[in-house]
Amino acid sequence: MNRSAGLLLYRTSPGDAAAMLEVLLGHMGGPLWVGKDDGAWSIPKGTVEADDTDEWAAAQREFNEEMGQQVPAGPAIDLGVFRQNRAKEIHIWALEGDMDTAQCSSNNFQMEWPPKSGRVQEFPEIDRAAWLDLDVARSKVVAGQRQVLGALGKYLS
Repeated sequence: MNRSAGLLLYRTSPGDAAAMLEVLLGHMGGPLWVGKDDGAWSIPKGTVEADDTDEWAAAQREFNEEMGQQVPAGPAIDLGVFRQNRAKEIHIWALEGDMDTAQCSSNNFQMEWPPKSGRVQEFPEIDRAAWLDLDVARSKVVAGQRQVLGALGKYLS
């Protein structure tokens, strides 16, 4: 089974009636996700490499790579390991913090595009980031990560 590690950044924004919980998600980059919105966002995460001895360190590395920013200081909450799909588990931590999404800049990946063209192109792993309230985030995040949002909501309530 594939294992990934990730970091779900959250913040509380004052609203009209009460404070509102928001999470930072990234819209997946590349031609397969262009024009898609619902189900096309993800928690910053990536593969735990064979030489990774610390999954928390892997989660921080992946956040840095996908958001182009350092992980904010503060205590992390280990939300646990979740089955994203039949072939992948994700170990997710949550951390309260803030960052300017306009400053996010992802690393790139390569893929043959268009298919069977022999032409390899580079695309950003995350093409944009946004702060979303939990209800909106549930509709935007890939289906296999919705349970993580529920775990964060439960932990914070």
